[in-house]
Amino acid sequence: MSPSGLRADIFAVDGRDDPSPPLVISVLASLLERAIVRGERRGSREGEVEMSTQKASRISAFDCDLVLDMSIQSFLERIFRYTGAAPSVYVVAYVYIDRLCQRSPGLRVSRRNAHRLLVAGIMVASKFVEDRNYGNSYFARVGGLPLSELNRLEVNLLFLMGFRLHVSLSVFESYCRHLEREVSLGGGYQIERTLRFVCGGEATARERGRTEVDQAAGVL
Repeated sequence: MSPSGLRADIFAVDGRDDPSPPLVISVLASLLERAIVRGERRGSREGEVEMSTQKASRISAFDCDLVLDMSIQSFLERIFRYTGAAPSVYVVAYVYIDRLCQRSPGLRVSRRNAHRLLVAGIMVASKFVEDRNYGNSYFARVGGLPLSELNRLEVNLLFLMGFRLHVSLSVFESYCRHLEREVSLGGGYQIERTLRFVCGGEATARERGRTEVDQAAGVL
């Protein structure tokens, strides 16, 4: 795996013509796995975050009583195998999940919610990025969820994100660069800390005025 190989995959037009999983899947899985481990290490040390009952309900909707017996990478590969979503869709889904976490400090990516966050995020990203995409009922079957439940997760995701679906080219590039650094340096908390600056701020007038966004904000 190399940064150049990752970029070539990300900017592929369509994943349906290539049966092999794109490199971005492995990188994204690695980031999420480490985010889960960090959350487990912190445990309850950070205390409770105050939020409205409605917001807490939207966050808890992603929690599953039973942890899915499938690794994040295997789950992402399953989604790719059955949807053929373009690699860029996974980058945009990563942006969405990151924005969601930024806007919802009470949300912590865990083994109970990671798979649901992913299938909902990828489905919404596919609708935003691709001209051809599958409907909710198909994504529900791929993700192993009832259609009504995936529909509810989609609505909750949109509200928790504040309906901020647009991803500018500069923000997309900044997340690509972060993923490339993840490949070239092998990952680690030092790299993840570089994501803590811009994501929410990119929506402000000051950030829109910048000629280039060199950093992407995030908690993943």
